[in-house]
Amino acid sequence: MKLHFSITAAEELRERRGGSYVLRQLFGSAVPAFPPKFYLAMTKSMADERRLQLEQYLQNVTLDSNITNSDVFIGFFRKLQQDTFKIQTQRAFLDVYLADGSNIRLDIQTSDTAERILEVASCKVGLPRELIKYFSLFFFQDDDDGALSVVKKVADFELPYVSLQSMKELHCKLGIRKWYMDPCLDILLMDCRASLNLLYMQAVQEVKKNWVKPTEGQMQELEFLQKNVNKAKFLELIQKMQFYGYMRLDPCICDYPEEGCSADIYLGNNEINCCIKLPTKQTKEVSFKINRLRSWQVTFLGAAKDGEDDTLELKFEYNDSGTWQWIILYTKQAFLLSSCLKKMISEQMMKADKEGQEMDIKMPGSTKNSKNSSIQQKQVVHSGFISRKRFLVRPNEEDCVFEKIREEDL
Repeated sequence: MKLHFSITAAEELRERRGGSYVLRQLFGSAVPAFPPKFYLAMTKSMADERRLQLEQYLQNVTLDSNITNSDVFIGFFRKLQQDTFKIQTQRAFLDVYLADGSNIRLDIQTSDTAERILEVASCKVGLPRELIKYFSLFFFQDDDDGALSVVKKVADFELPYVSLQSMKELHCKLGIRKWYMDPCLDILLMDCRASLNLLYMQAVQEVKKNWVKPTEGQMQELEFLQKNVNKAKFLELIQKMQFYGYMRLDPCICDYPEEGCSADIYLGNNEINCCIKLPTKQTKEVSFKINRLRSWQVTFLGAAKDGEDDTLELKFEYNDSGTWQWIILYTKQAFLLSSCLKKMISEQMMKADKEGQEMDIKMPGSTKNSKNSSIQQKQVVHSGFISRKRFLVRPNEEDCVFEKIREEDL
């Protein structure tokens, strides 16, 4: 996905010591270095490459909610996005779709952020404010052939109206979906009618779109419960089924166990599950566990030709039987995949912290669990965006680090 703002505007704001400069003054080293610019006129491929560098910069910045919630950050990127398509702040209507195909028409301002639009849409469906954090906005494609493709998660500071204007050729829609990777979190939403409805609609959709893999017997039970509109029992049953609560990516190419294999990717429940089709026409299912993944990076390999997607890859470093190796997935949804990995790791850390607090209550004065929690948090780091000339910087700090793009590598 191309980033939806003007490179020229980004440079102008940066040169005036706005935006990124001010963020680094306020938040210090928590803000990664702004991607270096080209000093000569950019070709289309160079411009596309830089947009992807800027998108990865945003992904790294958004790891810290203190930054993304700041007025400086929101104002900076609101201007960037609006300048791209010369869209002034004005009243407009925006359709937000639910998983059952229905939509909510919102009366908005074109400068409204995704966070604001999600709040308004949630209010329309009766979702309490304290439960909004379990949902997010996504751009998706619902093709005539029945396939569902989630294009990307919308960042809280992004302007959905502006982004949709830039994606008209992709025929994308804006929709609400749950945003957590651990299916066990469903239980926190079951007592609220609005959140129960949202979960139920998404579960029915994922069965229909073949994201979930029920057995024949389970499918009959689901159909019976759906016919009787027993939503709670439907969700209780579907939690036992393969790939429920996972994010499914479009079919892609991978280099595991050998180059040129096609794969269906499912992300969730602390794993990357790959159904791989080998050159011999055989199928192999492989589960890459998150706790054995050390780092990953998104790489831009080349600009897209007309009518084609940008060439992206996500490679991750994985411990397979005591040996670390890089596994590559070539997918246009590399940034979505990266977001899902971050989410799973975040949920692991939160779970470890919660278990640590419970241990502290049971065993006051013990430091054993806090050390284990610290180790788990340092176990997985992710690296940043790599441009066409790729280089790798090994993480040499205990804390999460990001790779920097050097001027001579552009």
